[in-house]
Amino acid sequence: MGVPAFFRWLSRKYPSIIVHCVEEKGKECNGVRIPVDTTRPNPNEVEFDNLYLDMNGIIHPCTHPEDKPAPKNEDEMMVAIFEYIDRLFNIVRPRRVLYMAIDGVAPRAKMNQQRSRRFRASKEGVEMVEEKNRIREEIVQRGGYVPPEEIKERFDSNCITPGTEFMDNLAKCLRYYIADRLSNDPGWKNITVFLSDASVPGEGEHKIMDFIRRQRAQPNHDPNTHHCLCGADADLIMLGLATHEPNFTIIREEFKPNKPRPCALCGQMGHEIKDCQGVAREKQGESPCLSCFQYLARELTMASLPFPFDFERSVDDWVFMCFFVGNDFLPHLPSLEIREGAIDRLVNIYKDVVHKTSGYLTENGFVKLERVEMIMQAVGVAEDNIFKKRKEDDESFKRRMKEKRKRMKTEQQGPAFLTTGQFAPQALGRGYRPQAVQNARHQAYDMRMQSSEQHNRNAAQSLKAAMRNGGNSSAGPSNSTDSRGMKRKAEDSDSEPEPEDNVRHHESSTNGKSEPLSRPLVAGCTRPYL
Repeated sequence: MGVPAFFRWLSRKYPSIIVHCVEEKGKECNGVRIPVDTTRPNPNEVEFDNLYLDMNGIIHPCTHPEDKPAPKNEDEMMVAIFEYIDRLFNIVRPRRVLYMAIDGVAPRAKMNQQRSRRFRASKEGVEMVEEKNRIREEIVQRGGYVPPEEIKERFDSNCITPGTEFMDNLAKCLRYYIADRLSNDPGWKNITVFLSDASVPGEGEHKIMDFIRRQRAQPNHDPNTHHCLCGADADLIMLGLATHEPNFTIIREEFKPNKPRPCALCGQMGHEIKDCQGVAREKQGESPCLSCFQYLARELTMASLPFPFDFERSVDDWVFMCFFVGNDFLPHLPSLEIREGAIDRLVNIYKDVVHKTSGYLTENGFVKLERVEMIMQAVGVAEDNIFKKRKEDDESFKRRMKEKRKRMKTEQQGPAFLTTGQFAPQALGRGYRPQAVQNARHQAYDMRMQSSEQHNRNAAQSLKAAMRNGGNSSAGPSNSTDSRGMKRKAEDSDSEPEPEDNVRHHESSTNGKSEPLSRPLVAGCTRPYL
C-alpha cells in the first residue's frame, strides 16, 4: 500500500527525477518470435548488478488486471506472471543477482489493515458478479449480442495471502520458471537467483532490505553495486534511501490518474457495465519508467551548524519524519497531510530544531526522544492554524457545491411561466415557421387568463401549506413551496444535514492552546525504525 500521495508529491516537487526507460521489444520473423538478447548492453546506458522484485506488485495486476480482461484460469495467471518478469528482466538486465520476494506472514499492524480491505474486496466481487448477470439478461431480452460467458470460477484476490493453495502453486511454478530460464536463456547464465516465497515471514520489501543489509556486511561487498528495485509502493523510496547505497534505482509502472477502466462484461473501453452493448474487446497497456532520487541533499543541506553536517544522518532523520504522514503500519497524525505540504513543513521544523538540539533525531537506528519531542511541540504550535484553515476550506467547498446544485436545479426547471402560440419560444434555424395570428385580441386574453390561473394555484397551495403548519408559512423544506407552486420534497432541500463533528480539531482548548495530538504517539516509540 505504501504512503498515499507521497510519490505524486515527490514527482511534482522534483520533476526531473522521473526518467522514462527504453524498452527493447522482441521481433517476429515468419511467424516465429525472436526474444530479446539480454546479453547485449542495456539500452538505457546503465548496467545494473542486482534486480529485486517485490512479487506482490506483480502478482496482483497479473491475476486481476484493471486495464484488460482477467485471465481465464490459474494457468493463464502463471503465464502472465512469467511474461511480466521477462519484461522487467529485459529492461533492467541484471548481471549478478535476481532476488524475488513474495509477502509472507505480515506483522499484526499490517494484518489489521488487510482485514478490512479484504472483507470489502470479497463483498464487491460478489456484487460485481450479480450485476454482470443482471445486465447480461437485460441485453439478451432487448435482442442485443453479448459474448458467450465462459464457464469459470470467480477469482478471489484474497487467496493471495500466505498459507493458501494458490500461493503454494505459485511457488512451485516460479521454481520451474527459474530453472527453465537458467538452463535456456543466455542472459540468466551468470546470475544468482534467490526466491523467497510466502513461507518466509515478512513483507517482500522488508525481505529485500534485509538481504541488501546482509550483503553490505560482507567483507567482499562492492560499494559501487548498482541496485534496481521494482515495486509500486511509495515506501520503497524511503527504504531505498535508508540503505545508503549510492546507486539505487526504483523502477515502477507509470501511473496515470483517472484512467478509465474497461467494462467488466465485454472488456471494451469507453463505457460502464450498465451501458454495455456487447461489442468487441480492446486491449491497452502501459510502459514502465525508471525513477531516481538524487535531489534530497540539496533540500537537507544546512549551513552554520554547531557540528559537522552529515548527509547520511540527515537522510535517516528525513525517513523517520516521513513516518508521521502515515504508512502501512502507522496512521498519519491528524494535522499532517501530504497534500497540504506536511513534509515541507516537517523539513522546515527539523532544520530549526537541529540548530537548537545540536544533534540529529536518530543514531544507529534508535530515536532520540527528547529531540523528537521538540519536533512535536513545534507541530503542536502550528496545529491550530492547520485545523482552522482546513475547516474554512471545507466550508468554502460545501458552499460552492450548494450554489452549484442550486444553479443546476434552476437551469433544469427553466422559467416559471412559458407563453404559447405566436409568442412561445422557438428553436433557431431554417425550420422555424411562426404561426399566423388569427385573432390577436382573443389570444392576448388567453395568455392573461393562463398567467392568472397559475398565480391563483400558487397562492392556494401556499395557503394550504400554511394552514397545515398552524399558520406558519415558513415551515420545513418538505412542506414549503417554490416559485412555481410545486411542493419541495425533503431530499430537494438545499440545507443538507451535516454529520456532527465530535472531535472539533478546529477549536482551541479551554486554556486557549490546543494540546499537541502527536505527543502520545511518540511516547512509546522506543524500537529501532530500520
